[in-house]
Amino acid sequence: MPPSTPSRRDFLHTAAAAGALALTPRFATAAAPAAPAPDRRIRLGIVGGRFGATFQFHEHPHCTVAAVSDLRADRRAALMKVYRCTRSYDSLAELLRDPQIEAVFLATPAPDHVAHTLASLKAGKHVLCAVPAAMSLEECATLREAVRTSGLTYMMAETSYWQQATITARKFYQAGKFGTLYAAESLYHHAGLEALWFENGQPTWRHGLPPMLYPTHCTAHLVGVTGERLTDVSCHGWGDDDPLLKNNPYHNPFWNETALFRTSRGHTLQVQIWWKGAHRGGERARLYGDKMSFHYPDPHGLGAVLVRAGPQTEKDSGGFERALPAFENFPVPEWWKTDLLPEPLRHKSGHEGSHTFITHEFIDAILHQRRPAVDISEALAYTAPGIVAHQSALQGGERLKIPNFDA
Repeated sequence: MPPSTPSRRDFLHTAAAAGALALTPRFATAAAPAAPAPDRRIRLGIVGGRFGATFQFHEHPHCTVAAVSDLRADRRAALMKVYRCTRSYDSLAELLRDPQIEAVFLATPAPDHVAHTLASLKAGKHVLCAVPAAMSLEECATLREAVRTSGLTYMMAETSYWQQATITARKFYQAGKFGTLYAAESLYHHAGLEALWFENGQPTWRHGLPPMLYPTHCTAHLVGVTGERLTDVSCHGWGDDDPLLKNNPYHNPFWNETALFRTSRGHTLQVQIWWKGAHRGGERARLYGDKMSFHYPDPHGLGAVLVRAGPQTEKDSGGFERALPAFENFPVPEWWKTDLLPEPLRHKSGHEGSHTFITHEFIDAILHQRRPAVDISEALAYTAPGIVAHQSALQGGERLKIPNFDA
């Protein structure tokens, strides 16, 4: 192994030092070991009994799940069981009237995110919201203004930012290992999603959802590593005559959408969000630098790989000499085992270890009165590019500008 390659053990032991090389305060807080917290507990309400039931707020030493809510009684009961909570409400509106609730986790349908966030902020509650942040550019602007004027903490629960491979990539980037990180590819392949389009014979909010309106699992793989913004995009979609696509509320003709984004630093990000087809599934990325590249692990057993530029060469099939990059298998560190988390949260969790990080980041940001890693600016930097990408696909791939919503 070349001297510049960190061993897995060395990489884990230098986590705090890597955090000190961060580009902005948001990245620094996300990369640093867990800091001592004030001696109190945040009283949290959780709304939404599917995704909302997969986190660890009841394990956090500075959080109490004070109440839960879902429109369905069975899901309210499930939330109460998971979070060992004795209080439930039939609706978000009722929960927001509880003066003891300081913060809410909104794991509600995507089309409701902005309305639910606005209501929660108006009620004086800090907000953690599932992805995406918004469904239109107008909603993005409304949300940004509401968060800015509220003075409250807003965070988006983006899992890709906290995947173990993304934390690793961020530390590589902060340490300068990539050199110039000039391009990235990210894919979210989820064939069979139409199984969630209907429930008890009735359409759900997912029926016909344009893939690029759910972009954050991919855009976070680059924006959440480097901090650069996506500035313009050309996107193409693919659909067929499947009756399932007909008469959907989004008027969306596409199963799959593929976008090429340009960044504020003149780099590129290709994103594939595909709901249908013969593909292997999963969320993963490849980040390309002029010194080193990093391939995320494949969900079907292929481990992560580092690719390094060097002096070695080879001959191609035509007999021409070319550079021969060095390939190295790289065991991705399990960051959830480290002091990046409070001890009770140091265990595996959903979406490649991300849920315990989301749990801690939200509670810790409130306690320390700091901006969370995926704050409103980051949330909209992940969300808005997909909205514009879908518009591009509807216009045959026309390249469109992406507005900047940095707060």
